[in-house]
Amino acid sequence: MLVNLSEPMPGVRLLTLNRPEKLNTLNRDFVEEFKAALAVVRVDRNCRVVVLTGAGRAFCAGIDLGGYGDEDQIGEPSPINYLVRQESIADLFVQLHELEVPVIAAINGAAAGAGLAFACASDIRIAAKSSIFAASFIRAGYSGCDVGVSWLLPRIVGAGRAHELMLTGRRCGTEEALRIGLVTAIVEPDQLLSAAYSKAAEIMLNPPFSVQLTKEGMWHAVESTDMRSTVAFENRQQVLTALTQDCDEAQRAFLSKRAPVYTFR
Repeated sequence: MLVNLSEPMPGVRLLTLNRPEKLNTLNRDFVEEFKAALAVVRVDRNCRVVVLTGAGRAFCAGIDLGGYGDEDQIGEPSPINYLVRQESIADLFVQLHELEVPVIAAINGAAAGAGLAFACASDIRIAAKSSIFAASFIRAGYSGCDVGVSWLLPRIVGAGRAHELMLTGRRCGTEEALRIGLVTAIVEPDQLLSAAYSKAAEIMLNPPFSVQLTKEGMWHAVESTDMRSTVAFENRQQVLTALTQDCDEAQRAFLSKRAPVYTFR
């Protein structure tokens, strides 16, 4: 399996990119397996948080420049054939970003090119000290604007920093990544997954529907250019969550100083 799906704790699904001998670089089979794993997660009503990490010494080092594995389908190089490949790859990042549940990227090494895109498509990013980040598309001869990075990275670190990283393709270490807001925490490599699970547990203290609508609303607010429409969206969310049984349970648990028990109702 090139992408492993497991359940390390109740409510959490661990997606492990599992092509360590190739630094978890993308090829056709990898992309299709990743999409299949996301399809399983989407219909899993017991999944509250996804943790995404890589096997071996890299998170994901980009696309496999040694061969993507669809040359038999691409045939003679042409813009049309390459566009089909590009759209298939880009759709993976859209699917990851649009999961209803929060995604925590547990970045265990190089997050370059597509790996940076995976990190940006996540909602929270925690990095091991050994990690590095690079918008390396441009270093391989392609545009620095790829698979959603030109949209996501400026919204995470600001346009000025994002543009410099995209135009140079240079490496960014974990200390710089923390300073510019690309990651929220740096931990020792052997503490990475436990840190991600702890953050997942914090999220799961909140009602599932409230978390789902918060993820939807916070990204809507980032995308919106109009404050009034954003506030109207917030108002809708507050009314919907206020009328759930889990909202009552959250308040009772808070007042009783006990752990909540949610039923997604």
